[in-house]
Amino acid sequence: MSTIVSAFQEGRFFDGGASDIGFSTSTDGGRMFTRGTLQATVFSGGPYDRASDASVAFDARHNVWLISWLGIKAVNPAVESSFRVDILVSRSIDGGLTFGPPVAVDAPGTQFFDKNWTVCDNTSTSPFFGNCYTEFDNNSLVDLVQMSTSSDGGLTWGPALATGNHALGLGGQPLVQPNGTVVVPIVNAFETTMLSFVSTDGGASWSSTAVISDVRDHANSGGLRTSPLPSAEIDGAGNVYVVWQDCRFRRGCSSNDIVLSSSSDGLNWSRVSRVPIDPVTSGADHFIPGLAVDRSSAGASARLGLTYYFYPSAACTAATCQLDAGFIASSTAGSTWSSPTQVAGPMALSWLPSTNQGVMVGDYISTSFLGGNAWGVIAVATAPRKGLFNEAMFTPTGGLPVTGGSGASAEPVVSSSSDHAASAAPLTAQ
Repeated sequence: MSTIVSAFQEGRFFDGGASDIGFSTSTDGGRMFTRGTLQATVFSGGPYDRASDASVAFDARHNVWLISWLGIKAVNPAVESSFRVDILVSRSIDGGLTFGPPVAVDAPGTQFFDKNWTVCDNTSTSPFFGNCYTEFDNNSLVDLVQMSTSSDGGLTWGPALATGNHALGLGGQPLVQPNGTVVVPIVNAFETTMLSFVSTDGGASWSSTAVISDVRDHANSGGLRTSPLPSAEIDGAGNVYVVWQDCRFRRGCSSNDIVLSSSSDGLNWSRVSRVPIDPVTSGADHFIPGLAVDRSSAGASARLGLTYYFYPSAACTAATCQLDAGFIASSTAGSTWSSPTQVAGPMALSWLPSTNQGVMVGDYISTSFLGGNAWGVIAVATAPRKGLFNEAMFTPTGGLPVTGGSGASAEPVVSSSSDHAASAAPLTAQ
């Protein structure tokens, strides 16, 4: 397959959501992209007032691309931030070039859902080949974690099911092992503990949560909106890798690293290690990671690509913070890493839209493998023009090679106790 499909918000509102969900698709391995919108909102002829939280999945059995998203309706237009939020998917049967009208995953009309993510079982030998799974949380029920399953290419969805212990959390990213087991890393509702849960029966039921690790997050300078949401991927043997921003390695929790844990069964996890982008004394701050794992690799030779944002200096202000994007790779399942590469920036925080939780470059990003290279999709801003923001989605031209493995070793946690490469890769706008 030589197709890349990305999805993102367009036209962010201060108090939540956006004017539409945009998508950008390449069918020639990233050489050219076709752009469009889901026409999800009233701004483009759709049924919703706003839209948010896009994620992309491919269903190999039904040959369907899915964009999962939130449809936001004003409950009381006279009251700011008075919304209901539905979970939806839009389907493409032409290779991601166009998407049809939304299909409801869960849309009772009274609940506030959040942080959805969809994945499909694409292993032909799996007993649940062709099942697609959507994770979301019910903010109206204090972030109750829920899962819904489709077996017909996203046309219909089953009832929303809770975990065995009715866990509360957000930002889960489901993954499917070759045997059909679904693993969902997720952060708890307080964003203080990384959890996981599984299904071994095709989404008919879900286990209680297991603890991956505690989370220690440094609040970013300059009022930038970030949180320790997980980014998770899986290798060809079914080993699951999860990363998040965490400050446990920095003295006084003064800034964040990106940290990594892995599991073969989704319930028992390795000790947390630090991705060694720079020394712990560098003063740099790293956040909003997007992890990719090459499905053609496995075990100790698994190839990982990690895109992330960073400040060269955490000790900055809203006026002085320099926002950059970087990339680092491993061909040894995260035991050793390449030197980092800066792929975008610097950006001033004043170039980013403001929200009621701070200026926003995005709550999460994603990286995927295609043709042996890693493709990260990131938002890059330049100075506003004529009073309008000038921000777009980009990916490195040709993708980034993953040759890491002989560089710095990952550092396991032993206590709780910028110097980035400057060789910038060219970027292709999406």
